[in-house]
Amino acid sequence: MAKTEWYEGKVGVAEHLVYLDSKANELEKLINKEKIMIIRGAGGKKCPLGGRAKINDIVYFVETGGNMMVTHKGVISNVVESYKMTPQESVEFIERYEKELNLSKDQYDRWSVKKCLAVYEIASIEAIIPFRYNRKNNMDDWIITDDINKLK
Repeated sequence: MAKTEWYEGKVGVAEHLVYLDSKANELEKLINKEKIMIIRGAGGKKCPLGGRAKINDIVYFVETGGNMMVTHKGVISNVVESYKMTPQESVEFIERYEKELNLSKDQYDRWSVKKCLAVYEIASIEAIIPFRYNRKNNMDDWIITDDINKLK
């Protein structure tokens, strides 16, 4: 993840651009309340976002493999982070939130081998006036900013 110095120690609400898996229909599942959580993981010692995604932060969604159009947003209503888990603990963590995550088999296989996992509960999903994400060379799947307009 790119270093975001403005965010270090920042209080208040941040804005996030989050990639959702188009093959797993994640955005559609969120809209239809078939899932209420998204997951991120890391293979190292640190949680993927390390406390930088907080309750009440605003999240905007873009789908992988798509046209980079951002069409919906939501609010983070809960965050659960885990650290340095064994393979069995990772599986148990995912199974604890299985219903809320509603993962595809490929997603389950991807995340169940990570040592550090975090789940983010998303509330208040709503359609927005669509805008195109100007990706440039950024390969991150979760971008934190102080103003979503900087990513247009």
